[in-house]
Amino acid sequence: MRWRLRSIAAAIPLLVISFYGFVPVSAQTNDLTEQFNRLPGGSEARSPRDEADRLVQLGLQQRAASQFEQAIDSWQQALIIYQLLQDFQTIGRVSDYIGLTYAALDHFAEAEDALRQRLAVARDNQDFQGQIYGLNNLGTILLRRGNLDGAEALFLEAGEIARSIDHPGGQGLSLSNLGLVTVQSGDYETAIKQFEVALALRRRAGDLAGEANTLNNLGDAYQAVNRLQDALRVYLAALRVSRDLDRSNQFRAIDGLVAVYSATGQYSLIGELLGERLRLAQAQSDLRQQLTTIRLIAEFYRETDNLPQAQAYYQQAIGLARQLEDPRQEALLLSELANLGQ
Repeated sequence: MRWRLRSIAAAIPLLVISFYGFVPVSAQTNDLTEQFNRLPGGSEARSPRDEADRLVQLGLQQRAASQFEQAIDSWQQALIIYQLLQDFQTIGRVSDYIGLTYAALDHFAEAEDALRQRLAVARDNQDFQGQIYGLNNLGTILLRRGNLDGAEALFLEAGEIARSIDHPGGQGLSLSNLGLVTVQSGDYETAIKQFEVALALRRRAGDLAGEANTLNNLGDAYQAVNRLQDALRVYLAALRVSRDLDRSNQFRAIDGLVAVYSATGQYSLIGELLGERLRLAQAQSDLRQQLTTIRLIAEFYRETDNLPQAQAYYQQAIGLARQLEDPRQEALLLSELANLGQ
């Protein structure tokens, strides 16, 4: 029996934030503490910057625990303070966090709004590196919304800026994202060439996380044209590079390997990989990835006709969906459990 996992979209950082007006340059610095103390959670014992930094770290912890809405709320509170401080570089970074987290929730309109604000801040401040990453993040959202032309234009602009300031990391990122547009258009051979050049640029930049991402993209393209040995090679490389470094790309590499081993009938290796995936998700206390993994294990047992095990894992997945308060996933899992064995 040949078994293939349904494709899993990679999470991309982004989210929507309410637009807060920037504090005019003429605002007096000695008014800042008074303004801060009127904000929710303000404290005389903590400086505004310390409180904003604390909120950013809290948001990152909440995001890691799949508490996406709470993370967004923490970052939005931090943005108010950074805008009072006129710390535009940090405003851009936090807006990225917000936009990418909205994207992880599939709230693409809000993600696009946040990323456009992030890009505007970078342009207003002649922050060329910020423009490179802002254009790429925004282009990624347009790509996920099916706007290929809009995404391509943004990736091309980002690549031009990166070349103008000799930024190989930005060039590699932009070209790797252009490869995703090419994949969506169905031209896999051209996409493979783009990914291969992007990979060299990201290695030149010493960007290990970016290298792992492009390796996974390249593996997906190889798999699409049935070059399974090439796909296996690059997925293994992605797994090696991303271990202990980049959780999202580690999950992607495992998923790619599972698909290749499924296509080649190596089911014992699939079980080992899914076990590794589950241990990774549990070690990170990532309930969302635990849910994804347990569901994949249930599907694996269903497709290999081990229905009692499939039923047990579906029930575990349903419990996690309820814990995450995700009624859409719960309904889907209940339907799959009801149809088990049919």
